[in-house]
Amino acid sequence: MMSYENLFSPIKIRGMELKNRVVFPAMATKLITTGGYVTDALTEYHAARARGGNGLNTTEATSVHAPSAPNNFLNISEDKFLPGLTKFNEGVHAAGGKTCVQLWQGGMVAAMGDPSAQIIMPSDFPIPGTDHVIPGASKELIAEVVQAFGEAAARAVKAGFDSVEYHAAHGYSPHSFLSPAMNRRVDDYGGSLENRARYLLECIRSIRANVPEDYPVIMRISAHDDYLENGLTIEDLISFSLMAKEAGVDALNVSRGNSWGAAVKYEVPPIDLPRGFNVENAARIKKETGMLVMAVGRINDPQQAESIIAEGKADMVVMGRAQIADPDFCAKAASGRDEDIIRCIACDQGCVDRYTDPAYSHLSCLRNPAVGREKQFEPAMTDNPKRILIAGGGMGGLEAAIVLKNRGHEPILAEASDHLGGQFILAGIAPRKGEMGAAAVSRAFQAQKAGVDIRLNTTVSQALIDEISPDAVIIATGATPAMLDIPGAQLPIVCNYADVLTGQSKLSGKVVVVGGGLVGIETAEYLAAQGCEVTVIEMLEGIARAI
Repeated sequence: MMSYENLFSPIKIRGMELKNRVVFPAMATKLITTGGYVTDALTEYHAARARGGNGLNTTEATSVHAPSAPNNFLNISEDKFLPGLTKFNEGVHAAGGKTCVQLWQGGMVAAMGDPSAQIIMPSDFPIPGTDHVIPGASKELIAEVVQAFGEAAARAVKAGFDSVEYHAAHGYSPHSFLSPAMNRRVDDYGGSLENRARYLLECIRSIRANVPEDYPVIMRISAHDDYLENGLTIEDLISFSLMAKEAGVDALNVSRGNSWGAAVKYEVPPIDLPRGFNVENAARIKKETGMLVMAVGRINDPQQAESIIAEGKADMVVMGRAQIADPDFCAKAASGRDEDIIRCIACDQGCVDRYTDPAYSHLSCLRNPAVGREKQFEPAMTDNPKRILIAGGGMGGLEAAIVLKNRGHEPILAEASDHLGGQFILAGIAPRKGEMGAAAVSRAFQAQKAGVDIRLNTTVSQALIDEISPDAVIIATGATPAMLDIPGAQLPIVCNYADVLTGQSKLSGKVVVVGGGLVGIETAEYLAAQGCEVTVIEMLEGIARAI
């Protein structure tokens, strides 16, 4: 049994004592009503993670300034939001958790969510492809926002939040004022680092002046700017963090990335970024500021998290998607049930795609169908057990079997091949995606542990159905590779991606891959790494268009 004595030891941030070192961060959910009000679904989503043992729950970005508040973001800019926010805190506290509200002013990003929201930028910003220029914020507007941060902090206390987090990262207005890549002002809010930090420090002082003396103020920062000419360096962030410490910040949530371009990938990092890629930045900032520091960035394993804290690289770890995939992550790890954890695989399909795909009504997760519907999906034992035949042992079939077994039914899972996991196993063979294969192996183990009747090398036939006499049948046979309907498609030199990735087809020399989507590109990369000379043919104008 693994011991995580550092990860699950208490910690105190000013007057707030937390039962462990795990933080559930701000992540947009779409579980909000139009206008920025809390919903029961949002409260239940957070309460599930608190019941699962999380140390500190942070709300998603919460607007502090009414004119610049997007309609679809959580809001704390006026007293009318207090009843919902109070109910949120009551729900999370009743589940055994502590709460933090992320105080946010979105800058240019606010208008991406709602074109009617006022845009607050440090300098004039020309809109590409138009004659329109967004004017830089006046000193009067800056003062208005500074006051709004303070008033929002006062509301946070009144609503029952245990702490606040000032968001100074990811390209929002504080970050854009601090970064020389975005701030071209020539007054006392621009130029030197001290001047560029002025707006942020005024906000921090305004927040601190409106909360009790023992009330924790956390600040989220980006460790440095990526892909920006003349951007912030980590040295800049260390110097600024020391100023913020003097102004009243108690702890730093060291993130990375911004919303201005390619660096957005660091905000919700995909599977091909290394696990813990930002930890060394947090370690350096901790060492050179002497502040309490939270490490962020692809931390999804309890041993990984334990090592970060045990080695003194951070005081706390931020584990967002790990707890979206499994709300009981902390409870399972703390009780030595690591093998029962449902692991995040950083696919970004439900937690990032919701931004761009209107088909997503709210945050979701490839590994957890209950996300955003926690109340609806609460486990309930059946009083009418049924025998259910499941055709297919991929991830869909495994998930159905485990849920049915846990609810008291008798699932029988028939898999035609000699192994479980389906397409996830194939995906795990592709470059840099081994975590997907590991997830499939883990879920198969969990199905076996749950006592599911699993039958490998078994095709669902009429004879099998007659033998089992199920009350219902679930078809979870998954996908099969499509073959080209052209002359020569049946020649021996033609094979599909599954045969390539599993090693059934050994290729060498010149290879043509037909199809430049995700599967085609990954297969091409896999073959190129083996020394093949690969050409990709795609009918659309570009490759990897849907990735």
